Amino acid sequence: MPVTIPDDVLAAAHLSERELRLELAVALFREERLTLAQASRFAEVDQFAFQSVLADREIPVHYGVEEFREDLRTVDALRRR
Repeated sequence: MPVTIPDDVLAAAHLSERELRLELAVALFREERLTLAQASRFAEVDQFAFQSVLADREIPVHYGVEEFREDLRTVDALRRR
């Protein structure tokens, strides 16, 4: 589902589209609505870069069973390529 953010809103917030995606991803991760993998994909950055952003903001990385399972699915998918 595409969401359109008017340019004037981005300008008023002093954010680029990429920065807004990152801010939303961080907020959704912090609230445990997205996993690390989901949030980094949404922000369009790799997981290491996303973890660096979290560390800079002193947001702990929660890593549970579902995140582990998702990482295993990702590894399996990459092996099949």
